[in-house]
This record gives sequence, C-alpha cells and structure tokens, in this order.
Amino acid sequence: MHGFSRVSVIGLGYIGLPTAAVIASRGVEVLGVDVSEHAVNTINQGKIHIVEPDLDMLVQAAVTTGKLKASLTPEPAEAFMIAVPTPFKDNKSPDLSYIKAALENIAPVIAKGNLIVLESTSPVGTTDKISEWLAELRPDLIMPHQDPDKADVFIAHCPERVLPGRVLQELVSNDRIIGGITDRCAQKAVSLYNLFVRGECLLTNARTAEMAKLTENSFRDVNIAFANELSMICDHLKINVWELIKLANRHPRVNILSPGPGVGGHCIAVDPWFIVDSAPEQAQIIRKAREINDSKPHYVADKIRQAADQFKKPVIACLGLAFKADIDDLRESPALDIAMSLLTDNIGEVLLVEPNIKQLPAKYAGYADRLTPLPQALERANILVVLVDHKQFKALHPVDVATKVVIDTRGIFG
Repeated sequence: MHGFSRVSVIGLGYIGLPTAAVIASRGVEVLGVDVSEHAVNTINQGKIHIVEPDLDMLVQAAVTTGKLKASLTPEPAEAFMIAVPTPFKDNKSPDLSYIKAALENIAPVIAKGNLIVLESTSPVGTTDKISEWLAELRPDLIMPHQDPDKADVFIAHCPERVLPGRVLQELVSNDRIIGGITDRCAQKAVSLYNLFVRGECLLTNARTAEMAKLTENSFRDVNIAFANELSMICDHLKINVWELIKLANRHPRVNILSPGPGVGGHCIAVDPWFIVDSAPEQAQIIRKAREINDSKPHYVADKIRQAADQFKKPVIACLGLAFKADIDDLRESPALDIAMSLLTDNIGEVLLVEPNIKQLPAKYAGYADRLTPLPQALERANILVVLVDHKQFKALHPVDVATKVVIDTRGIFG
C-alpha cells in the first residue's frame, strides 16, 4: 500500500488542477486549495476555470465520485503538493512570496509523517528554504535539514515538465526528476508519484532537481536565441534565413531551431533568470540568450514601423496573437506584445487576426473592435505581419499576399 489516503494540492492552476484530478482518478481523496473563490466554486460544481483538453471530463468525474474537492482553507492530509506561481520581480530576481504564503497556510495542519512536495519551478535552494521556514512555523516538528534520520516531515522537489495542450498525457507518461532534502525524503516522494506516473522516477537531491528544470528551459532558450540572432544577422546581410537554416541543417550534427518574434509561454521566458540570479558571474551565455530573445519583439516592431513609413495610410494586419501555433493561450506572448506596442504607438490602422479566440482578454477590451477575420484583414491591409504560424496562415497562397508588404517572423512564406 502507498500510504496516502488523502493528498492536498495547493494551487489549482494549469499544473495543480490536472495533477489533483489525475490523482483523484486513481481513487485517492484529494483536497485542492486555492486563494481564488471563483476557482474553488467552479471546481466544486465539477467544471474548470482553465483551458486544457479533456480536463473538464476528468474533473467532473472526480468531483462526482467525491474524490476531488476544492477549498479556500487547508485541511490535514498525508501529502501536500505545492503548485503555485514563481514569477520574477522587476529586477529579475525570483519572487518566492507565493510559495512562502502557501507554506504559512498549510503549516498549522501539517502532522508527523507528512510529505511536502514543491512542484513550482524554483531557484536552487528553495526546497531547503521550505525546510527552514517550516522549522520556524512548526518548532514542535523535526525538519530534514535539522536531523536527516529523525525528521518528522519529508520534503522534496519534483518540477513539473508538461506541455500546455498535452498536460494530461504528459503528467502520466513523462519521466519525473524527484529531489529530496535527504534520501528518505526522495523515497517517500517516489511512493506518491508512483500512484499516477508511468514514466520513470529519477532520484536525486533537491538542489539538482531544481537546477534540472531551469536547465531544460535555459537549453531551449539558448538555442532559440541562436536562431533569433541568426535571423537578425541575415536581415543585415540580405540572406533568407529560412533557406539558410534548411541548408545548414543538412549537416548530420547541426539542428538549428526556427527563429520567431521572441519567446513566449510562462517557462522559457522566466526560468533562465533564476539561474542568472543565483550565479550572475558565471551565467553569461544564459543571460545573453535571454536578452537576445527579450529584444526580438522590439526588433520586429521597428521593422514594422519602417514598413509603415512607406505608406500614407498604413493598414497593418497582425497575424496571430497566441504564444505558439494553433492554441488560444496568450500568456507571455511576444506576438501580443508586438501587436499592443503598434496599437499604443498609433502608427496606422492595426488589425488583429487570431482565429483561436473569440474575444480579447479583459485588460485589452478597449481594442475589441480590432479583432478581424482573416479574409477581411487580407482585403484591407497593405502590411501583413506573420507573428504566429497558425495552420490558417500556412494555408495562404503567395498570390494572396503578392501585393502586400510582408514581414514574416515565422518563415511560412519561406
């Protein structure tokens, strides 16, 4: 027997809710805790407040069978999984306030023998900090950093590594890295993940597990930065970057990624800064890559401004607002940033084309009238900016765009 009759998941967002639903589907009682009353009420009705394929059915089934319940206040459980955001502050240093708040929230209900797993992507040393914070909050319990053999509580880090749109499959099928403050902590955490993970559970210490997740996203960031820098060099040298990459990739050991208008999503654009913050002297390529990718949207916006100067009445169609192809997720999207900078700079009439959404997020409601269907945008625009390679745009024929000035950040017209 795994020894977990009740598990609590703290934070019911894009990671926490699917995790809670998957564990509940294995017959374990799960209490999800969130600060949002809207999220809690929605889940308790068997509905979901986020967009993720098949999650609605899983949540509905888990709530109907009574295995999943959401609450604003924590209750005792055998295991607590923390899945709250870890953004960075304006000075690019990590903001651990959500983790600390979650810990302060659950501290009163923690009991001897409990397991606490941090799933939030975190800078190196955060799991150790949890042990220290908990020692202050609960001086009656022995923490792993105080006595590895006699600790009352087990603390580990297991970073999530799922792809939006495929969360339910990847939660189960992906290998997981499990880092304990001690070996006993890691072993205890493995017994929890064995409830639902079919992939391999790889054991290490907490610091290495924290660094592993940051490393995965920084590796992607550095490789994307190489492609983005190459695209700017090719602009300067009047070379078609798409053709160049295709040719260079014929080398058996070269695999250059595709450039784009920047880097979106809430992982790759954030996590490298955690490494830079923890080792500022050593993290030179990682810092530079982040700066290159952060600068790319400004570079694209400047190109659009130069194109607009050629027209008396520029009409600019921004094709795509999501952070990647064929999804509706606008979080941390460079395409959206570029479109909004054009709207606020007032450099012409700007049309927003995003086939995957019906309306703009509330904070952009003032621009609701700019959302335009693709055929209308093609008819009216004299400048087309390809920001996302959605399938609708890839289906366009060169004839459709022959009379326009095209700024193609995705190479769909190659």
